[in-house]
Amino acid sequence: MVNTIDFAVSDLIAGYVTHFDAENDVFGLKTSDGREFHCALSPMTYAKLVQNLDEAYSDATGIMRSMLVPGRYLFTYGIFYPDSPKFEAKQIVFVGRKADDYIFEKQNWWIDQVHSLANFYMKAQFGDDEIDYRNYRTTLSLSGVRSTVNFRQETDTISRLVYGFATAYMMTGEEKFLEAAEKGTEYLREHMRFVDLDEGIVYWYHGIDVQGEREHKVFASEFGDDYDAIPAYEQIYALAGPIQTYRVTGDPRIMSDTELTIKLFNDFFLDKSEHGGYFSHLDPVTLDPRSESLGRNKGTKNWNSVGDHAPAYLINLWLATGKQEYADMLEYTFDTIAKRFPDYEHSPFVQERFFEDWAHDTTWGWQQNRAVVGHNLKIA
Repeated sequence: MVNTIDFAVSDLIAGYVTHFDAENDVFGLKTSDGREFHCALSPMTYAKLVQNLDEAYSDATGIMRSMLVPGRYLFTYGIFYPDSPKFEAKQIVFVGRKADDYIFEKQNWWIDQVHSLANFYMKAQFGDDEIDYRNYRTTLSLSGVRSTVNFRQETDTISRLVYGFATAYMMTGEEKFLEAAEKGTEYLREHMRFVDLDEGIVYWYHGIDVQGEREHKVFASEFGDDYDAIPAYEQIYALAGPIQTYRVTGDPRIMSDTELTIKLFNDFFLDKSEHGGYFSHLDPVTLDPRSESLGRNKGTKNWNSVGDHAPAYLINLWLATGKQEYADMLEYTFDTIAKRFPDYEHSPFVQERFFEDWAHDTTWGWQQNRAVVGHNLKIA
């Protein structure tokens, strides 16, 4: 027996106005894929202009009907009722004052947004004091309040924050963001980096537990999916912040760490057999991707181990150096994605988990045969 929806459902619709029926207070809204909805206004409907971070609320309720002109793009949040073919609009968000105006396309929109975000994290992590990553917290409350008890600092999240600060400096030119990026990079090097002189490689700790002035290094991952292993994506994202900082400073120590981390990828994660690609996990003692200790991650490959190199650090590394070897690595990862990941006969989404021979692993943990939308957008 097929279930029918006999209850109210709220949703958000984005599209272009097709018409406005002033007599019945209804407007048409067509989505980008061609579906049209009849949206009803009510005495409770309110409207506003889209606002950037740190911008004041800009009400448009009093003039919203005059703004419902054909061709205008907008968002509306409301309710589908089972006994009505109409969508009852509760809120309308206009993306500009004029019908063909898109506020977020103005030159300063994203600069202002990044500036606001960087200021928030500066204030939340360091307050008004000197920038000191000993005070960094992996988790903040929504209002930016840090934990005051013992805490863990994770390498990949610090690196992402450093990436944000370096990018904020590149977009705004504010020196405090560069200072935060440089100090964060130095903190990663001093506390999260391990140089293996025997193998001539660098790998990065999962994180450190900070207890007052003491710290305890955590080598293998303690995330549930990757427990007691070295996952490729943690090593990949350890480079994200330092490489973006390198684009500004050209610090040769960052380049040395990067070259030795890439040697880790090429010596241990890279599958040198006819199958190719990068393994997703290594045994933390033997650095063997086929170790029995890895359990369900033994000899596996996934989206992260192949697809994360480019967006995390590799594109920026090539931009910073122009070296052919990094262009070749980009090409190799892109070719691998194009060859191995699409599965259009069965799904519009890419496959994300594989065995060593690229057979699809559709039984792994939480993912099973599910797609991650963000990974597909990265490919696009």
